[in-house]
Amino acid sequence: MMTELAVPSSFILIGLLIGFATEKFIDNQINLLKVETDLEQKPLNIKTILLYALNNLAFTWFLLAGCFAAYISSFSLLHHTSRIIETILTILTLLSITIFIARLSASFVTFFGQKTQAVSASLISNLTKFTVYIIGLLIILQTVGVEITPVLTTLGVGGLALALAVQDTLSNLFAGLYLIISQQFRTGDYVQLETGQEGYITDVTWRNTTIKDISNNIIVVPNSKLSSVIFTNYHLPIKEVILTIEVNVSYTSNLEHVEKVTTSVATEVMLEIAPELAINEPFIRYHTFGESSISLTVFMRLNEFLDKRLAKHIFIKKLHQRYQEEKIEIPNSARDIYIKTGVEKLYPISI
Repeated sequence: MMTELAVPSSFILIGLLIGFATEKFIDNQINLLKVETDLEQKPLNIKTILLYALNNLAFTWFLLAGCFAAYISSFSLLHHTSRIIETILTILTLLSITIFIARLSASFVTFFGQKTQAVSASLISNLTKFTVYIIGLLIILQTVGVEITPVLTTLGVGGLALALAVQDTLSNLFAGLYLIISQQFRTGDYVQLETGQEGYITDVTWRNTTIKDISNNIIVVPNSKLSSVIFTNYHLPIKEVILTIEVNVSYTSNLEHVEKVTTSVATEVMLEIAPELAINEPFIRYHTFGESSISLTVFMRLNEFLDKRLAKHIFIKKLHQRYQEEKIEIPNSARDIYIKTGVEKLYPISI
């Protein structure tokens, strides 16, 4: 008896050892990827997708292969339980293949979204994964001889009852799908809500959309609310934005000289913040005769909305220094107020 079991046991042991070695290799490759890149920030690639899809499944497949070989080699010994063993091995194989395809399809959906600059949202990848699991479960039931028509009927009736019970959840789900399909924003876009919150879109889940502000705080907005609120997307149709800054100079200034100096400073700022856009030269436009100054607006192109803060900071510092060097006056508002005293004499006070 021990001799007859030696061959099946050898197959199982070989499958176990090969599976363990393969799984160890995959784990090492994944750890190497984590060292080389930040997987949460870097886009997916084919190697990363395959490694994560195979993680913990390669061992299972080699072990199942060893078990199938052992089953075939000892079929005559296990004829009374062969049907049960075959069914168990078939179910485990189909289940592992379903998990692999679900991981692979979800990752490829994310990969495609990154390549096409569409929304790379966990909502779409999770729906894809869920669909694959449902199909895989139905195939397993069909394989083991369970009629799936009554199951589908039951799921249809139960799904209708469940839909009535979770209307809020479904409204968020369909609102999230609408936001993604309509491409009103993409993952990574900078948006500002009418309520004042602003930041980068990081993900769209089945229930809410997460936004990371410049302080690295996470803002969570239900999808149904986001689909009805007014928001501004500063990355659509393009990321590039035009920064406008208001400047005032005195009436005694030479406006041609002011234009030359101001444009020169704006060009320096663009070369520092967005050198690749420096071909689009900044310009100014005079527009108002004020009470004590002539007003002008400076226009310069930047890479994205968040660059505005830094560019404005640098521009104001540089412009103030250059105006002082060029003797260009930035006027202060001044008024004369006359105070009437008891002896009917007016005393002027300048403010």
